[in-house]
Amino acid sequence: MIRNRLLPLLLCAIAACTALPVFAQAKPPQSAPPQSLTLEQADAIALRNRPRLRASIYAAQAAGQVTRETRAAYFPTVQGAATGALADSESHVAAGDLNNPSVYNRYSNGFTINQLITDFGRTENLTKSARLGAQAQQQDTNATRADTLLDVDEAYYRVLQSQAVLRVAEEAVKERQVVVDQVNVLAKNQLKSGLDVSFANVNLDQAQLLLTQAQNNVQAAYANLALALGYTTVQSFQLTDTPLPAAPAPDLSQFVAEAIQQRPEIAAGRLQSDSARAFERAERDLWMPSLSVVGAAGLTPAYEAPLVDRYAAAGFNLSIPIFNGGLFSARHAEAHLQTEQTDQNLRELEDQIARDVRVAWLDANTAYQQLSVDQHLQQEAALSLDLAQSRYKLGLSSIVELSQAQLNETQAEIDEASAKYQCQITMDQLNFQLGNLR
Repeated sequence: MIRNRLLPLLLCAIAACTALPVFAQAKPPQSAPPQSLTLEQADAIALRNRPRLRASIYAAQAAGQVTRETRAAYFPTVQGAATGALADSESHVAAGDLNNPSVYNRYSNGFTINQLITDFGRTENLTKSARLGAQAQQQDTNATRADTLLDVDEAYYRVLQSQAVLRVAEEAVKERQVVVDQVNVLAKNQLKSGLDVSFANVNLDQAQLLLTQAQNNVQAAYANLALALGYTTVQSFQLTDTPLPAAPAPDLSQFVAEAIQQRPEIAAGRLQSDSARAFERAERDLWMPSLSVVGAAGLTPAYEAPLVDRYAAAGFNLSIPIFNGGLFSARHAEAHLQTEQTDQNLRELEDQIARDVRVAWLDANTAYQQLSVDQHLQQEAALSLDLAQSRYKLGLSSIVELSQAQLNETQAEIDEASAKYQCQITMDQLNFQLGNLR
């Protein structure tokens, strides 16, 4: 009986032992490592995905169709027609607009051709205005492209900057945890007071708070990068660091002249001014006559006398404006005032861009100077922390001095880690103001 009872238990134990290696070998699925991403790849993705840039491209293409619409007046228009009528014998239309009162039973079909000969420059100026407007819209697309590149570059560097600060915060937590552990041991041995323990714990809590903020900033930076790339969801990437560019040249006047020459916004403003001027000339030409020729031909399969089985005719129309209540004068005056408005807007834009270039140049120089200062400050703060730790271990200073040295060293590391990427951001902003982001 006992053997019969033990046999099933023994078999279960053997089966369980046999299955243990299988369960031991099973590993939880691991998430794929983040995809690597360079700055050039980020720029290419943004140029493909950003809806704002695509909308600007469509707007430029639509403006190109306006040129075709205006130029269509140079070509003949051809229309087909079919007409049938059934009337009482010897019927005449006796009321209504001026017309030929006789109505004949008939069915006829044919076509009409209308060709503009000249309107003495109006269509030419309208076409020129539309073409210049389309070119201005293309420059607006170039400006939107530069805005897109600036957005993605700044978001890219913000992620790298936030990650650098996160590494500093993680290191600060580790270092202060070591201090807390050491102070607790010394306090248990009656070598340090409870005040030292409290100060050490406060410093550790501050480092943990800094770590939490740094982690949040990293996630926020990735969200901004996703928006700059044109993604609807946040994605994590392994970003490739980029070398620090050289500091800007000291000649500010050269930068201002370069921006006035290269910025697509200014090019668009000039084209808009030229377009407005061409439209003003077109509105002036409303007073000029318009000459066109018209021809008609067709067949009349069913008819009654005096009609015949086919017809053809040609003639010309000369339209001469004489008086319309001042409409054309008002339209010309409106176009002239709009041209003046466009010119003044262009002048204002040039002044603003010159100001923006100066500010961007100053910011870039300040960032490079701050980088040198932050590097030196970090070295001095690290040295001060080493001295403070040595003095504290020897009992020559209080926990307050050590805490202040830790705070100074952490802040100096954060400033030094952020300064490099701030230089890159300001240089991108300067290149944007110069019109070099294309």
